[in-house]
Amino acid sequence: MSATTSARRSAGTTTVRKPKVSTGRRVSGWLWTLLAVAVALCWIFTVYWMVNSSFLSTVTLQKSTPTWLPFGGSWDNFKNIFADGTFVKALSISLGVTLLTVLVAIVVAFLGALAISRFRFKGRKSFILAMLLIQMLPAEGMFIAQFKMMASWGLVNNILGLTLLYAAAVIPFTLWMLRGFVAGVPAELEEAALVDGLSGTQAFLRITFPLLAPGLVASAVYAFLQAWNEFTIALVVMQDNDVRTLPLWLRGLVQASATRETHWCLVMAGSTMVAVPVIIFFMIVRSKMSSGLVGGAVKG
Repeated sequence: MSATTSARRSAGTTTVRKPKVSTGRRVSGWLWTLLAVAVALCWIFTVYWMVNSSFLSTVTLQKSTPTWLPFGGSWDNFKNIFADGTFVKALSISLGVTLLTVLVAIVVAFLGALAISRFRFKGRKSFILAMLLIQMLPAEGMFIAQFKMMASWGLVNNILGLTLLYAAAVIPFTLWMLRGFVAGVPAELEEAALVDGLSGTQAFLRITFPLLAPGLVASAVYAFLQAWNEFTIALVVMQDNDVRTLPLWLRGLVQASATRETHWCLVMAGSTMVAVPVIIFFMIVRSKMSSGLVGGAVKG
């Protein structure tokens, strides 16, 4: 066999060696994985225990031996939740306030993020600093002023008044989130579209806006969770029992017993029903967020 042939064969059978991973890195990776699984199990268990307790009776739940599976349970707690109609009314109020808050917060924050990222104007840095300082103010310190303002406008026990307060609380951080997304989209993309013959509005709608879809969805998720779970502002503004949001309704459920004994099974059923709309919202948003990320990557 000639030297040329052997060289060709050796060149043809050359394999690429994979970099070796040290044993220490493997052990560290396994430890972090086990820690993440343990934390996930602890989080999942709390949700499971809430759902499990909602099917049990008060006597069963108060036993010293925990009931891990709801065998023999019933839907009585859920039937009691819907019996007087207060849950449905509180649900409609919470949905209305939350959706209005998300709409107002996204529109205002999006326009503000565009102004901060795309334009240079006097007082821009001061505005950004003031926006961050507002987030540091404790909400409790503004309760009296907020209540007096809503009372002077006749918006106490009013969905519109609560929406304004929620939007004011959510907009600063939402604007800050969207500012990062807008700043990450190069302005040269719009300039190239203008050169191709598109108008300013067409360039924004066809080029920039699709790339900002993931940021808009992420900001909407934040606004939704803040408005849906908010308790203290609603407690101050919505004082009438007929206009309670779901957190206030759940608090009333805890204090409903005349004997001061909390029926935790009923509370767990109410908590489960409060969580259902959030789960549905996340199932919808998850698919839209994935499509937005893919679409933005392709268009970029």
